[in-house]
Amino acid sequence: MGWFSRRPRADEGIPTKLDREATRDDLTALADFVATHRGVEFYLEPETTATDTTVVAIAYDGEWIRRRTGSPRTAAKLAHRHAVPLYEAAKTGYPERMRAWNRAHPERRRLR
Repeated sequence: MGWFSRRPRADEGIPTKLDREATRDDLTALADFVATHRGVEFYLEPETTATDTTVVAIAYDGEWIRRRTGSPRTAAKLAHRHAVPLYEAAKTGYPERMRAWNRAHPERRRLR
């Protein structure tokens, strides 16, 4: 008797609720953020079991957005194209200005 035989397998094409790949809209949102904010830096977040590779774009004042990029290579190309520094969030952490912005704008934080 197989205990686990009734479990769906990932290779059967059954996505989880959280599965979503990066779209052109995600990359456009990052590019628009860079174009409309000063001093933007990108912070790369690795792929997890729940999300694709993401980038957090943080402006000089701490305002930020997070969008999927699909791969670290795509994130690096986007950063290079827009002349934005790209850091690995797991190594550098996030800047204090992001946390300060979150404290100052709790109503907008929930919308991100």
